[in-house]
Order: sequence, then structure tokens, then C-alpha cells
Amino acid sequence: MSRRRKDDRGQVTIELLGMTPLIIVTLVVVWQFVLVGYTFTLAGNAADEAVRAATAAHRGERQAVCEQAGTQKLSGAWRSGAQVDCGWSAEYVTARVTLRVPVLFPGTVSFPFDVHGQAGAVEEEDD
Repeated sequence: MSRRRKDDRGQVTIELLGMTPLIIVTLVVVWQFVLVGYTFTLAGNAADEAVRAATAAHRGERQAVCEQAGTQKLSGAWRSGAQVDCGWSAEYVTARVTLRVPVLFPGTVSFPFDVHGQAGAVEEEDD
């Protein structure tokens, strides 16, 4: 029995080395899903901020205020490719924010698809 124990030495090390690439790939995929989810969160929050600022602004300044508020709280990695579009009809203001999803590290390469966040609010009355 002691002879068999000696023959199995190093087996755990070999198995760990064989599983290491699979573990690394799994961690990379999970991290990428985290980045996609975080981008969705950022897009929704940026749209909320943009529409909130636009409802309080005068109609002539609304687009500029909306764009500034929509990108103000985004970090540089997401701000560089962000698009903020605001619109209004009657008493309703809408904002749509489009962000690029980074690949592995924010600020490097982006996926070829965009994440959209939308928000709407009723226009505040001028006194």
C-alpha cells in the first residue's frame, strides 16, 4: 500500500495544471458579463440624470443641458463613446443614452454592439 501512495504523488499538481486554462477562461467570461451588466446600469443612470436635468432647463438650452448631464457622471472609459439624445413633445421629455461595452478592460477595445438606456419625465412648469 505504501508503494501505491508513492506512485500517486504529484497527481493533484498535474490535475490543477490541466484545469488552470479552464479556470482562467471561466473567470474572463464572468468578468465580461460583469462589464456588460455594469454598462447597462451606467446607461440607465445616465439617461435618468439627463432627463432630470432636461426637464428643469429652458427649451432653448435643453439639448446641451441634457447631453452634459448624461455624460457628467460617466468615467472616461464609457464617456468617450457615449451618445446622449434628448427629445420632447408636448410636456414629456425623453433621453436615450448609448454606451459601448468594453472588452475585458474599460478604455481599451469595445464590442461591436451598444447598450441603450432610456428615461422619460414630465416637463416642469416655468414660473
